[in-house]
Amino acid sequence: MTTTSITRDVYYPYAPERVWQALTNSVAIEKWLMPNDFEPRLGHHFTFRTNPMPAMGFDGICHCEVTVFEPTTTLAYTWNGGKLRSLVTYHLEPEGEGTRLKFEHGGFDLSDPAQEGAYRGMQGWNQALDVSLRREIEALATTQG
Repeated sequence: MTTTSITRDVYYPYAPERVWQALTNSVAIEKWLMPNDFEPRLGHHFTFRTNPMPAMGFDGICHCEVTVFEPTTTLAYTWNGGKLRSLVTYHLEPEGEGTRLKFEHGGFDLSDPAQEGAYRGMQGWNQALDVSLRREIEALATTQG
């Protein structure tokens, strides 16, 4: 089986601590991604909830577990829903006055029609990271100075 990933490299003009907060605060995550019961700790099991897609065997619940938690640098969690078993990783690097986010959502087996459909559907990460997450980071900066 050969797998593929969705990758993004995004720059935010805010310190890694501010970006980290948007990635690890359940209320912030709901604003830029989807409803969840995330807690910022290694080994925490949590869920994301979205619209079901019965034709693809997806009930709308992504079951996740935090597998890497290194404050202000790396967050990774499993992302399991329907037939998809994958891993989401965020790696933050200070860059000038801001932060470089290297993102990967990996583990898509494109030979499986359901996973190929999930891969196509998850191209929404571009919008989530470029627009929604950026907006949430900016809102945090505004409310916290």
